Amino acid sequence: MSLAFPWLLALLPLPLLLRRLLPPLAVPRPALALPAHLLAGARPAGAARMHGSWLAGLAWIALVLALAGPRIEVASDVIPASGRDIVLVIDLSGSMLKEDFLLDDQPVTRLEAVKRTASAFVAARRGDRIGLVIFGERAYFAAPLTFDVDAVARAIDEAQIGISGRGTAISDGLGLAAKRLSRSDAPTRVIVLLSDGVDTSGTVPAVEAARLAHDHGIRVHSIALGPEDLENQPQSRDAVDVATLRAVAEVAGGESFRVRDTADLQAVAASLDRLEPNPSARPPMRLWQPLWVWPAALAALCLFLIAGRRRGWTG
Repeated sequence: MSLAFPWLLALLPLPLLLRRLLPPLAVPRPALALPAHLLAGARPAGAARMHGSWLAGLAWIALVLALAGPRIEVASDVIPASGRDIVLVIDLSGSMLKEDFLLDDQPVTRLEAVKRTASAFVAARRGDRIGLVIFGERAYFAAPLTFDVDAVARAIDEAQIGISGRGTAISDGLGLAAKRLSRSDAPTRVIVLLSDGVDTSGTVPAVEAARLAHDHGIRVHSIALGPEDLENQPQSRDAVDVATLRAVAEVAGGESFRVRDTADLQAVAASLDRLEPNPSARPPMRLWQPLWVWPAALAALCLFLIAGRRRGWTG
């Protein structure tokens, strides 16, 4: 426990100083003659004054203590805002339906693996503002930038192939995210781009969209998803364009990741937490809980008792 204004404790001896420095208050006391039998049962006035002075002293001490602001430090569950805006840009092209990933030793589609990892990643980013862009042939915002990370995680879980077409407009998804982030005043703005294919429907080259993002102070991390890529299997229909995604990250000052299986995907989430420190991992916010109300209540009680006794004596 500590005091917000400890110097106010210097007021404690003030009544004693005033009593010593000021002249005594002259109060005329009319003499009253009492019969002997009444005088024997009368209570001495000095005892009542002594009791009242103790109450007044206690009230003064409690009042000064309340003014000094006693308080205790407590940990809050509230996580302060990090000042970071992150937009996930996720490929929902038809190739995301391929079952070449494993979850719990069961084959699952690329989309299901991405959903599981991305929603867990987002749900842990409390303190960041998170948004979600989904793209196929077209790109659109599935979740605006928000501190409600649970809502964004649900939007990821509910994403379905086909709602944005089955093409792969990487540059459109990247450009839409960059356009929204360019209007943000957050100190740190980040795009996490995930794709398993080749940019076939974009209106501009993906690298140009990344350069535009970089010009607006936006960092782009790219994730190339899938066991096959154009560098090793150029004839494969579902190969991911690793070179383009790598160039996107390099141009926009981010990191590029290669994901071939679920373990790689989980490792990427951990790496992103290191690159963009997770606000949930910071120490909890410490707050002051005021306690002045208790000594203030004690002072009020003492004054109430003093007033009550005085009304009784004068009555």
